[in-house]
Amino acid sequence: MVLNSSDAVRGSDPQTLLREVEALGTKLTAARQAIGRVIFGQQEVIDLSLVTLLAGGHLLLIGVPGLAKTRLVETLGTVMGMDDRRVQCTPDLMPADILGSEVLEERDDGRRAFRFIPGPVFAQLLMADEINRASPRTQSALLQAMQEGRVSVAGHYHPLPRPFHVLATQNPLEQEGTYPLPEAQLDRFLLQVDVDYPDRDSERRMMIATTGAEAGTVSAVLTPPDLIAAQALVRRVPVGDSVVDGILDLVRNARPDSTPLDMVRRHVAWGPGPRASQALMLAARARALLDGRLTPSLDDVVALAKPVLRHRMALNFAARADGITLDVLIDQLCAPLA
Repeated sequence: MVLNSSDAVRGSDPQTLLREVEALGTKLTAARQAIGRVIFGQQEVIDLSLVTLLAGGHLLLIGVPGLAKTRLVETLGTVMGMDDRRVQCTPDLMPADILGSEVLEERDDGRRAFRFIPGPVFAQLLMADEINRASPRTQSALLQAMQEGRVSVAGHYHPLPRPFHVLATQNPLEQEGTYPLPEAQLDRFLLQVDVDYPDRDSERRMMIATTGAEAGTVSAVLTPPDLIAAQALVRRVPVGDSVVDGILDLVRNARPDSTPLDMVRRHVAWGPGPRASQALMLAARARALLDGRLTPSLDDVVALAKPVLRHRMALNFAARADGITLDVLIDQLCAPLA
């Protein structure tokens, strides 16, 4: 159900909501500064990662090796006070290697029983490095964890800790020996963030800071209960009708069967589903809180359009022949909102 500004604040004192937003904004500013002391030249990636956590979603990071994607996840785990673990995905990685397995052991009384040994997925922040190298069977096991917040082993369900977030990485260059993620799993990622090279000044600072005798360190700024409270606060943020209508127009115009845009009809194979609208709504609210604002604007929708839509729609052969890219197409879709 879509909420407008009056629905969102019904039953909530506006002054109390404002104080909570201001208190959270102070903590988030400290978190951004702490991460920025370790990760150089990737402020947009840092902000989008925080937006994902605030919205309670999962994040897909795409970039060549050496752009501090792993370091970012480790730093996020430390700053947010979360238990983080890392899995290096390979074609021979089995579901049990991530989820855990049951072992038969003998008790002190001589009786035998199965005991479940949790895998690395039982963490609050899981990094799945090069997720497209995992086999489809392992990818599907991770999909259940991402969607349901629990795993099933030997017919028994085991709940995952809260909060639970997956930050996965993918190398866009080397595709040999990989298994492209199916659309159903891509849709479970709230955002897809393309990590680019840092600028010259940032790379200079990085080079000096990471090759000296002392490595930069960070400490916890928030706790997991703080993050859970922030995620609940995000859903209480009021959203104006103009922003709601802007999200609907953007997503529906990206579908070739319902768009009035000839460019979309000619170049899009399939468009984003309703989960894209939900992702834009949550992410826009989270971005507003990250900037210390009480309500999102159309600028938030435009800024988040590419991370939300890139992995939720596909171009056809005609688009490739005409040299049309998804980013160009999304820019055209956002033009009426700018």
